[in-house]
Amino acid sequence: MPELPEVETTVRGLERILDGKRIASLVTRRGDLRRPFPDDLAQVMTGATVTGLGRRAKYGLIHIDRGQTMIFHLGMSGRWRIEPDELGPHDHLVIETAGGHRLALCDPRRFGSVDLVATASLDVWPAFAALGPEPLGDGLSTGQLGTALAGRSAAIKLMLLDQRIVAGLGNIYVCEALFRARIDPRKAAGKVSRAGLGRLVPAIKAVLAEAIEAGGSTLRDYARPDGELGYFSKRFDVYDREGKPCVRDGASIRRIVQGGRSTWYCSRCQK
Repeated sequence: MPELPEVETTVRGLERILDGKRIASLVTRRGDLRRPFPDDLAQVMTGATVTGLGRRAKYGLIHIDRGQTMIFHLGMSGRWRIEPDELGPHDHLVIETAGGHRLALCDPRRFGSVDLVATASLDVWPAFAALGPEPLGDGLSTGQLGTALAGRSAAIKLMLLDQRIVAGLGNIYVCEALFRARIDPRKAAGKVSRAGLGRLVPAIKAVLAEAIEAGGSTLRDYARPDGELGYFSKRFDVYDREGKPCVRDGASIRRIVQGGRSTWYCSRCQK
């Protein structure tokens, strides 16, 4: 599944094409993805001017001058294609700008979604209302995280995947951040020391920032909108490295399952 860095990379790629441009047409080539496209999506978006793009957690935002925002989620395998030579069977939504650019939302597994929400009501949209702070913003701090995790007996790894604690974190980057902070992913969240949280918060921010700079991680079908691959996977310290030596102390990287998700960690240096 594309995670926060992949969505941020996608939004930045779309921004170069869409920001300030008028949408000449929006066409849906089927009725739904994970759920139906909004009935009035084409009518509202066609002829509108894009006033900005953004991201909330793992959702991309396209704001228009009609007081509406088109929200997209890439699901498990979705990505935007910029200037495709031909449309394929999995290009389910197509946008053309007045300047002649074409973008296609490609989603082979159709686990993604597209919604249309009043821009002024984004904060209270149900999917956003329960989200925690953005990890790259000032809302995520040692104090905030300590308060959110106080008394929690669930494993720190699982708590960081809870979108109500921190918005947008996924399995890859939680594994990598916990490694950098030297925290055992099995440790009860409420038992992580203040010093540990003090290492964890900057580790989260750093690993996300580095992944965005590298264009994300290419796993399965993910690629940037321009078709280029993301290269952060070349820098993984623990993710998907079971049995390989820890880059810090040479111990073997282990894999366990937590909450149905694989976790990779070093049992020697993550305490």
